[in-house]
Amino acid sequence: MLAIGKQLTPEQRLSKAVVDIMGNPKYVALAGVLMIGDRSVVDNIPTACTNGRDEMYGRDFIDSLNDAELRFLVLHEVYHKLYKHLTTWRHLHDQDAQLANQACDYVINVKISDDNRDGWAVMPQGGCLDVKYRDWDSAAVFNDLRDNGSPQDGDGDDDASADGSGGDGLPQDGDEGSGGESPKGFDSHDWDGAADLTPDEKRELARDVDEAIRQGALIAGKLGSGGDRDLEDLLTPQIDWREVLREFIQTTCAGSDYSTWQRPNRRYVSSGYYMPSGISEQVGELVIAVDTSGSIGQLELTAFMSEIQAICDTVHPDHIRLLYWDTRVCQDEKYDMHQLDELVKTTKPKGGGGTNVECVTDYLTEHGVKPQAAIVLTDGYLGGSWGQWSCPVLWCILDNKSAKPDTGKHVNITSREM
Repeated sequence: MLAIGKQLTPEQRLSKAVVDIMGNPKYVALAGVLMIGDRSVVDNIPTACTNGRDEMYGRDFIDSLNDAELRFLVLHEVYHKLYKHLTTWRHLHDQDAQLANQACDYVINVKISDDNRDGWAVMPQGGCLDVKYRDWDSAAVFNDLRDNGSPQDGDGDDDASADGSGGDGLPQDGDEGSGGESPKGFDSHDWDGAADLTPDEKRELARDVDEAIRQGALIAGKLGSGGDRDLEDLLTPQIDWREVLREFIQTTCAGSDYSTWQRPNRRYVSSGYYMPSGISEQVGELVIAVDTSGSIGQLELTAFMSEIQAICDTVHPDHIRLLYWDTRVCQDEKYDMHQLDELVKTTKPKGGGGTNVECVTDYLTEHGVKPQAAIVLTDGYLGGSWGQWSCPVLWCILDNKSAKPDTGKHVNITSREM
């Protein structure tokens, strides 16, 4: 630790770290977020934590860190606030609190480490760090940790540097920041404190963070610092995938408002009612094609199919054909309208291989299936083309904004929206 660090109290050192960050051109865009909430040094917290608004730092923990580590710690807490982790990912915490903490930390730590390869900010011991998770979001990391376990320590790759990092100064895939058993993170997360904020406080906090992001991006642009890609992503308007899905189904599967008594509506004949039918009524088969190559989890599938079911309760297609696919169609399930209530409970996903959606269009052609519309749920990491579709198709792309289908319409979905 530098001599000046020994002369300052923990409160003074914390203030100095904040001033250092605000004076660094790389972090000019974070100035507004740094000003949100209270920042305090306390005796009853072993490390540090935030509730998404206020930051608290353990007195003894500050004393254990050098200046570069303290700067990293402050940036870490600020990024929790910037990304709204304590509210956005509450559903992950409710599933597994420890994995949720790790997932959020992995996302933050690789970004800060990428930005500070010169050593200006250095991650404290015990942090979760793996370059595998660069550009992932917390939900994707959470799912990977849940399915594959925490990354283990590296095996001493010959290409790694003496400090256990690669040539870029960062740990290689599978390397951790602390050595020994898998790290749990060097800070705690005050999920309960975030939940205890009143509705008005939560709304005010969300407004404050959004405004800080906008102002930060504006200042960064004016100063020519290149801005921050994360801020640009956070400023991008989010489209509600449910609304897009509902509009697509209602548009492509709804008959005409014009009706005729010359042909009775077949839906009501069996009930003894004679009702007119739409003269251009073409509410036929709706195909739902679900990518089961391994990227779509049960949580996402259940939420997606529940939404489909709710929409079809209004639109009433003749039936739904549910196809599960990877490099081939692994399961073909057909549901009539009276069976939709049981769809989510009875469906049996199959698959787990590669990802080639051409198998779906080939299957439809081979079996003479001519749907009125098709909806595809996929991560968009395809091994071939987007297929040749003979009907309107909506792509619901999960956690992959770079995927751009060359046919039909598409909407992006993030795991946290499910």
